[in-house]
Amino acid sequence: MTSGDLRNKVREYVDTADVRLLKMLEAIAETYENEVNEPILDEDQYQILDSRREAHLKGESKSLSWEEVKRKIKSANS
Repeated sequence: MTSGDLRNKVREYVDTADVRLLKMLEAIAETYENEVNEPILDEDQYQILDSRREAHLKGESKSLSWEEVKRKIKSANS
C-alpha cells in the first residue's frame, strides 16, 4: 500500500468516524508529534559528540576508514 493509499484510507476513517475514534486518532497524532520533536540525544551527549568531533578534525583521535572497520569485523568473526 502506498502512502497515498494510506492517506485516502485514513481520510475515509475520519470522514465516517465517531467522536471516540477521532479522539483516539488525535491522541496518536499528538504522541507522534511529541516523539518527533524530542531530541534524540540530551545536552551532555551532544557535548561529548562535539568534543570527539573536534578531536577528530584536529587529528587528535584515531579513526578508521569504512574498509578498515569491515576488515576488523570480518577478522573478529573468523
